[in-house]
Amino acid sequence: MPFQAFQPIALVNARLVDPARGTETRGGVFVRDGYIVAVGGDVTAQSVPSDARVVDCAGDVVAPGLIDMQAFVGEPGAEHRETIATATTAAAIGGVTTIVSRADTHPPVDDPAVVDFLKRRARDTGSVRVLPMAALTRGREGREIAEFGLLLEAGAVAFGDAGHSLRNAQVMRRALSYARDFDALIVHYAEERDLAGGVMNAGEFASRLGLSGVPQEAESIVLDRDMRLVALTGGRYHAASVTCEQSLEIISRAKAAGLPVTCGVSINHLTLNENDIGDYRTFLKLRPPLRREETRRALVEAVASGLIDVIVSDHDPQDVETKRLPFAEAEFGAIGLETMLAAGLRLVHAGDLALPQLLRALSSRPAEILKLPQGRLVAGAP
Repeated sequence: MPFQAFQPIALVNARLVDPARGTETRGGVFVRDGYIVAVGGDVTAQSVPSDARVVDCAGDVVAPGLIDMQAFVGEPGAEHRETIATATTAAAIGGVTTIVSRADTHPPVDDPAVVDFLKRRARDTGSVRVLPMAALTRGREGREIAEFGLLLEAGAVAFGDAGHSLRNAQVMRRALSYARDFDALIVHYAEERDLAGGVMNAGEFASRLGLSGVPQEAESIVLDRDMRLVALTGGRYHAASVTCEQSLEIISRAKAAGLPVTCGVSINHLTLNENDIGDYRTFLKLRPPLRREETRRALVEAVASGLIDVIVSDHDPQDVETKRLPFAEAEFGAIGLETMLAAGLRLVHAGDLALPQLLRALSSRPAEILKLPQGRLVAGAP
């Protein structure tokens, strides 16, 4: 994203929501050169410099830009599905100002040169920040750990194999130990592949549709193993997407034990359930699959309590042709960058989440986990 010297701007008469502090106040925000200069009740149309553009928000919400920790941006290698230009445009429309891009590109993000490519493409064609997540293992093959030090130096913000669960416990142990030495974050998609061969949530509804199911245990078995390895190594660990009650119990125990563990959930799993698949709607064929309504409610409650740290879009656009197939044959994945905030606000309007709780999981908490300066309404923040 090329730097441009914009006119200073003052957003006044606004409802200021600071998710980092959990506060809602009236006031304004004054921004110059991409950084907050002042925020609060003292920022008014009369108090800001004469060269500033003043916007009267008339009580509308002003909050930090959203940070999406899990989005597919297409480049390099899958430009027919998405590009950095199109992904960041969608992000900007949806209020997302920072994207963490997944490592499942072609070639994968396991080399500093690919990290550099992503940063340059984002600078030249992007509308919002793009922060590359590097692969956890070389080639995302689960055998040899990637060069964490070189990748961090190139600009990677975390490490994960993006949809490839690491089967080998010894490799995961080494990765967590290696990451600990760099204070790096491991982002893992927990899935026991031998149990995850189905196409939707296991249960009565899958049986009625005649589709193969994926049980909770496909997620929780690997997650439980990983928590034991975190306890053994002390490495920082983020569960990319938790979708079931068993996983919530495992995360709760790990946090109670003081382990350096965080977790995320996709907006799809907070706002949809398996019944929404209805008459074989392939655009809701997701991985992990949508779960029961009771599970969806438990996930929302976990966001409200802070047990779940982060909400992600899990943006994963597919070709139309790969979705216009029988359900069992269609590709997994759906878009989410444009709709994540709007879908989240449905939970606020329904009374399931307070607005600061939603924005905490969408901005300040991801910033804390990734150790970014964004996600706060304070002077000096970008």
